[in-house]
Amino acid sequence: MTLEERKEQSTTRIFKAIFPNTTNHYNTLFGGAALQLMDEVAFICATRFCRKRVVTICSDRVNFNHPIPAGTLAEFVAKVSKVGRTSLDIDVRIYLEEMYEDNRELAINGCFSFVAIDEDRNPIPVLD
Repeated sequence: MTLEERKEQSTTRIFKAIFPNTTNHYNTLFGGAALQLMDEVAFICATRFCRKRVVTICSDRVNFNHPIPAGTLAEFVAKVSKVGRTSLDIDVRIYLEEMYEDNRELAINGCFSFVAIDEDRNPIPVLD
């Protein structure tokens, strides 16, 4: 399998309905909840890409472009953007969708970096 095929096959999508228990006093998704879900989908993508243990080492410039209100749908899309020797970067985008309309817009985006590790938590090559 080529690197590009591996990247494509590891693309990960998760949909979430935004309920009031995940929103703040403005009735929009908590920023911390968004970051947690972004890290989770990025972790799944990184694991699917290299099929090794990975840990988050960094999140870089997360842009909160639009609030995500309760009663909407959010699609989390994670894609491998850069592959190093022991690390990889995952771009994550959250798209906001109205439940009963065809509107869809980019709400939040950011980059998460992971490193592959062995049983002793030492860095190892992402790809063999």
